[in-house]
Amino acid sequence: DAMDFDDLLWNGLRLFREHPEVLDRYRERFIHILVDEYQDTNRAQHLLLQQIASEGGELCVVGDDDQSIYRWRGADVRNILDFEKHFPDARVVRLEQNYRSTQTILSAANSVIAHNVSRKGKTLFTRGQQGEPVRLRLFASERSEGDAITEDIASTLAAGYTPGDFAILYRVNVG
Repeated sequence: DAMDFDDLLWNGLRLFREHPEVLDRYRERFIHILVDEYQDTNRAQHLLLQQIASEGGELCVVGDDDQSIYRWRGADVRNILDFEKHFPDARVVRLEQNYRSTQTILSAANSVIAHNVSRKGKTLFTRGQQGEPVRLRLFASERSEGDAITEDIASTLAAGYTPGDFAILYRVNVG
């Protein structure tokens, strides 16, 4: 009688369908609902939100259709693409101004995401600096990439920077 995460979602939907009085209690209890990274929700999560947020609930979702990366885990980008169809009273606010990146980086990002097939469309911009040109570097292997990064850091250290001026971020450590 154990359940995994998906079982909890689908059984919750079944519970609401078979016992509307339980659904009513949850609607009364959760009047304001906020969902972050909505582009990464799956079908069951979307259906649960539809159930709970109907009947006057306040639903706020935050997400970016161009950042949907979890399809392999069941995420369905259509949840955010069709959001206004499922929640016709929703007000959409596009947050296109970026406060972290240079315009050069944002222009490169705009040119890449413009090729996404399923998207709402947006143009990222900043009021900040133009920034350095984007450089594309191709490497034969992970090792050659690491060697190039090490050389870049060494030459920057020689120019007067300190090791504390650097941070290396990586997504996966396989080995």
